[in-house]
Amino acid sequence: MIFLSKSKSRTVHHYHDESGDDGEASTSLTVWTKSLVYSCSGFTVIGSDGGLAYRVDNYTGRPDQTILMDGSGNPIFTICRRKKLRLLDYWLVYEGEFDMKSPQKPMFCVRKNNMRLRQTKVDDVVAYVYCGILENRCMYVVEGSFTHRSCKILDESRRVVAEIKKKEAMPKGASFGLEVFHLIIKPGFHCKFAMAIVLLLDQMYSY
Repeated sequence: MIFLSKSKSRTVHHYHDESGDDGEASTSLTVWTKSLVYSCSGFTVIGSDGGLAYRVDNYTGRPDQTILMDGSGNPIFTICRRKKLRLLDYWLVYEGEFDMKSPQKPMFCVRKNNMRLRQTKVDDVVAYVYCGILENRCMYVVEGSFTHRSCKILDESRRVVAEIKKKEAMPKGASFGLEVFHLIIKPGFHCKFAMAIVLLLDQMYSY
């Protein structure tokens, strides 16, 4: 479930269940950076049971609005890119299918760590996830390199809640390259939100 808490009349959304893992196994998704729809770009995500878990179908090359859907095509999150200056771009995550005319507020704001562009050795953070658009509290950080398909998503206590890893080729088999990779979600963290972060990283680092 989504754990909600209130502080100073503001709602904080946690996308992990704080009850612990109780010995549960991690969930492994296979992410393919291709859409199943002809002439579309997007993503196809296969669950551990072999079924279609999530999908993204973009009809334009670099959309300012991307919808993450479940396997049946129902909208889960809408990701909107907001442009100010190049170094101040950020992305907003709305629940369901977002209508620009709606007063709906974003659940999360995600910002790219542009300090990395200066080739400094400050840290390995590639993105920050904040609650809402005005909230200064960083709920999650993403560390590593999405370009090399090697990332970790960490919560406020520095606990790894999800990982992005290369999919290794079978012995004597062809390499999968960067188009196919694993998304491993630890017990208690929501798979759909982990996948939303993957889409955000793709927009930040794949263009």
